[in-house]
Amino acid sequence: MNPALSRPSSVHACPRVLILKPSSLGDVVQALPVLRLLKRARPGSEVYWWLNDSLAPLLEGDPDLAGIFWFSRRGWGSVARWRELIRQVRQMRRLTFDWVIDLQSLARSGWIAWLANGKLTVGLDDAREGARGFYDVVVSRPDYHTHAVDWYLAVLTALGVPAQGDFEWLPERPAVAAAVRSKWGATGVWVGLQPGARWSNKRWPVESYAGLVRLLHRGRPWLKYAVLGSREDGELGRVLAEAAPGAVADLTGRTTLPEMVEWVRRCEVLVTNDTGPMHVAAAVKCPVVALFGPTEPQRTGPYRQLDGVLRRSDLACTPCMSDRCHHAIPLDCLRGIAVETVAARVERHLTRCAVGPGGSPTRN
Repeated sequence: MNPALSRPSSVHACPRVLILKPSSLGDVVQALPVLRLLKRARPGSEVYWWLNDSLAPLLEGDPDLAGIFWFSRRGWGSVARWRELIRQVRQMRRLTFDWVIDLQSLARSGWIAWLANGKLTVGLDDAREGARGFYDVVVSRPDYHTHAVDWYLAVLTALGVPAQGDFEWLPERPAVAAAVRSKWGATGVWVGLQPGARWSNKRWPVESYAGLVRLLHRGRPWLKYAVLGSREDGELGRVLAEAAPGAVADLTGRTTLPEMVEWVRRCEVLVTNDTGPMHVAAAVKCPVVALFGPTEPQRTGPYRQLDGVLRRSDLACTPCMSDRCHHAIPLDCLRGIAVETVAARVERHLTRCAVGPGGSPTRN
């Protein structure tokens, strides 16, 4: 065992903990099991989170958190932001953390971890930008294909905290779910569609999504489709709305983050690229059909739903782990996934569904 782990703080029954994982949505969702299992094993622990303010609604009011430190990338170099950062660091130091856990492991988070001046600072062994030098303890990824969730949980194991057991990953917010029903009248049987992604070469073509909607709609005309995404995905939502007029709810840019989570929770299945809502679906146990191209699903796929991944295995270049496609046939890894193949996967999750009086879903 690393000598640092023999410190009294590592066996403290009620540690005060700071978790650093500011972004992105998918990464934060994948890190949440660390919080859940830490609180399960040490109910008296006091946990704080350093989080990008754009993701604030995801964790606001979370019962397992004692507090959140908001980080904003906007205007990072401004005097006002530096003053706020100094104020935060002073507050962190006053709290005297037993453990500071950096799950981002970049220069900025490593620096904040060091400034927080906890009794023990833990980071990941792929730390970049020199962040590794800020840590007392470095946790290795067991192997290349270890899933990110399991790697993050290995931090708890290194700290002597049990990292097994059931937990509620993203608890339902009844008031938000009620608001979704009120705003959109979200009754019926819904298929979620997530056509966007931060990398353009992680996107199954929108024409393929549209073809999927048309194919499913012919066989099950009572199905409804919820298109999720940001304002930047508005054009994708428009294309899909035209694929089955009246059956598609274009929600791009129209939902809050908690509303998006509740929409995913109520869908029978989510068809998605490798992006944040895919991890939300895994967290709320919504079945997924996940379309993968340049990335490795064993490392960052839908946790405990890797059987829901569709990818081409006949291309030597996949996974390339690059945000740019260099293949002779651009995006062949995704364009080669047939609409019919995806539809067949979706149908597996709809076999229990029929439509009752008034269009309400029933399950056989």
